[in-house]
Amino acid sequence: MQIRHHAAGIAILTLTAIGAGFALAQQPPEVNPDYEPPRTPWGDPDLQGKWPGTAMVGVPMQRPQDLGDRNWLTEAEFQERVARADRQEATDLADFRLENAANTPGGGVGGPVSPPPHWLERGEPQYQAGLIVDPINGQYPAQTNPVEGGGRRGFGSSQANTYLDRSNYDRCITRGIAGSVLPVIYNNGNQIVQAPNFVAIRNEMIHETRIVPLDGRPHVSSDVRMWMGDSRGYWDGDTLVVETTNLNDQTSIRVNGGGSPISQNATITERLTRISDDTILYSMTTDDPETWVSPWTLQLPLKLDNDYGMFEYACHEGNYAMFNILSGARAEEPRGSEAAAAGPE
Repeated sequence: MQIRHHAAGIAILTLTAIGAGFALAQQPPEVNPDYEPPRTPWGDPDLQGKWPGTAMVGVPMQRPQDLGDRNWLTEAEFQERVARADRQEATDLADFRLENAANTPGGGVGGPVSPPPHWLERGEPQYQAGLIVDPINGQYPAQTNPVEGGGRRGFGSSQANTYLDRSNYDRCITRGIAGSVLPVIYNNGNQIVQAPNFVAIRNEMIHETRIVPLDGRPHVSSDVRMWMGDSRGYWDGDTLVVETTNLNDQTSIRVNGGGSPISQNATITERLTRISDDTILYSMTTDDPETWVSPWTLQLPLKLDNDYGMFEYACHEGNYAMFNILSGARAEEPRGSEAAAAGPE
């Protein structure tokens, strides 16, 4: 786990519209239109390096509705967000000191001062209000066939009748393409490695790595369905475009891979543009008519940090927990039956 304390956020201007009808540039500083990204020895824009999304932890998928179509905070709103982060950090640190004192022989509110002992990495206050930038209101589109519970079908459950009641994340399988990139909790590393006609995109949590061919080959047969789908890429000017199809219907496009799954006919299109020496503008458009009435796009900046440690994400705790979750539920069932039979007191 890596803890990063907040600092003043950055705001990014969209270089080109990703979808019709939205514009992001209301407050952020101008991006240098003459910026030329470095090149690989074979002439492609060089996107190689480690690009963790930690700074964006805490920016919600959907923007607060009171902001309407505005996705950038004013300076006053941003300073309020900074003050709120300062207060939360002070509260967390005070809680840690009290807990540390309780576990220190002799008591006292002394002891070492270090980050609070929870697993959440700290983001940095951002001018960007929400990750969804299309639709222009920053909200998910309406669902095509909504069902009770807000999804096309259930994904994970409060029940524990079978391992299928647990999410893919609980089961240490995958968080899906979006969940592997979206910043949350910890281990927010992303790494890009390039070779002629190939790009490898590696995500730290649940150790996902996609090898993306850039040589124009077609997607694999539609009979083949995969957790992370089948990705193909090409260059649109200096922007790397990655189109993914052949998904199964068991992954989601939300934080940590939670929420209702998308259909197997979804198409996910990512765009990665290096807009400065230390920033990639990353966007993801999901087109899934079986789930949403229109495509929608999320966007965030990724900052270069080649000193970032990409740690192994073994995820054994989820494997061991499955037995305990299911056996614990079986142990509770007789008590529930007895209480129901006894009736109200």
